[in-house]
Amino acid sequence: MPSSTRPQLPKNWPPHLPYLIQPTYSPSLLSSTLATLRTPPPNAQILASQQQGPAGPSPLVRIRPISDPAHPANGQHGLFAARDLPPGSFILLYGGHVHGAEDADPGSDYDLSLDAEAGVGIDAGRGGNEARFVNDYRGIEAGGPNAEFREVWVRKGKVVEKGMGVFVLGAGKSGRRARGIGRGSEVLVSYGKGFWRLRGMGEEEGRSEEEGGKAA
Repeated sequence: MPSSTRPQLPKNWPPHLPYLIQPTYSPSLLSSTLATLRTPPPNAQILASQQQGPAGPSPLVRIRPISDPAHPANGQHGLFAARDLPPGSFILLYGGHVHGAEDADPGSDYDLSLDAEAGVGIDAGRGGNEARFVNDYRGIEAGGPNAEFREVWVRKGKVVEKGMGVFVLGAGKSGRRARGIGRGSEVLVSYGKGFWRLRGMGEEEGRSEEEGGKAA
């Protein structure tokens, strides 16, 4: 890619990692699998291009180094809200490499399941965007997660593709989450039982992996 067309990098982005404004796709993915990833169900939530944000750093979040000894990711990084984010709102897409089970990286802490039935994941271990820095809420004085990964469908011209998005948690039945995420607060999710089980620990023992690991 010519240097003049390279996207601006977010502040604190690791210089050794590619910053992706579009997912990359494994060449080993079958055409039938790609067709599945491009065939939304009738009730699919489809993000138009203007909803996806700019082709570069998101104005909604910032990557920040963490220097709090009490934080489980001390010495690493986290993702923080750059402005107040309302309940249920879309934050950004999870950028990475879309792959099948045969070429998954078993050592990656950044691999999300994109289509479990098709055995497809999206891995930000070797390149991605700001979403790879979302930490798990455990061990942080947060009272629980304030965000979640959610399946979305993304419109790119005439094509619609399956993706994963990071969303602020909605109000819920109790309404306790209605506060959203305040400016300057860390965006936190639950990696889920599978993430900790694969690492030989229970959820209560879980701690954020380096620079924000993800559940496969």
